[in-house]
Amino acid sequence: MNLTAEQIQENWNEFLSNIETHISDPRRQALLDFYKTNEERFVLMPAAHTTKFHNCFPGGYVEHVNRVVRCALAQCDLWESMGCDMTTFTKEELVFAAINHDLGKVGDSSNNLYIPSQDDWRKRNLGELYTFNGEVGFMTIPDRSLFLLQEAGIRYTLNEMLAIRTHDGLYDEANKPYLISRIPESKPKSAIVYILHQADLMAAVIETQRGKEDAPKSKNFKMEKKASSPVTHQQKAKNKALGNVKSEGLKNVMDNFFND
Repeated sequence: MNLTAEQIQENWNEFLSNIETHISDPRRQALLDFYKTNEERFVLMPAAHTTKFHNCFPGGYVEHVNRVVRCALAQCDLWESMGCDMTTFTKEELVFAAINHDLGKVGDSSNNLYIPSQDDWRKRNLGELYTFNGEVGFMTIPDRSLFLLQEAGIRYTLNEMLAIRTHDGLYDEANKPYLISRIPESKPKSAIVYILHQADLMAAVIETQRGKEDAPKSKNFKMEKKASSPVTHQQKAKNKALGNVKSEGLKNVMDNFFND
């Protein structure tokens, strides 16, 4: 899947609007400064390095985060309607955690974690459109998300930390001490951890289903791809993504991306 330049710009506007709407000062301005300073890195980020996962395309990260925010707010309403105690966290905490839950996917302060792959075989046969940047030291995505926030001087609450840290739920073995307990004292004291996990899971499932629907249906797909020139595919993707772009700044950023 490829987004047009206008779709990418609309998603970025929604991303910033979520900060403006739901986060209070002084963190609102700190978050806006952080994301606007790194705008060129975030607007074209994929949400994954391979098409086997959700939103592996330019602009996929921001689109995913926006969907998680919407799903989190909808899940919040659902939990409240079912009688959940909503006094243990605030809506700002939930949205803050949703906005920043995958922040670590950007990489470190100066290097992108995902860089366009130059290996045509892996792109064609494994769907690995991006590769991991060896210049970025290893950290789990939740840990790097929290590290980048504190590095930027952006404070977060215990609820936000736990929600970001455990947003992958029990799919991540490291979350077992937080989510599996045999004594009441160590059980999560707020539903925020469950709500964010369910929102992230919902968004990922929807995006994965959409990715399958967008995939070519031809039985001879592999044969067709082998017969095609990688340059032709790249040019088609570039033309579709640029679309009827009006913003010269964004057009230049995207043009450089496809020329790398």
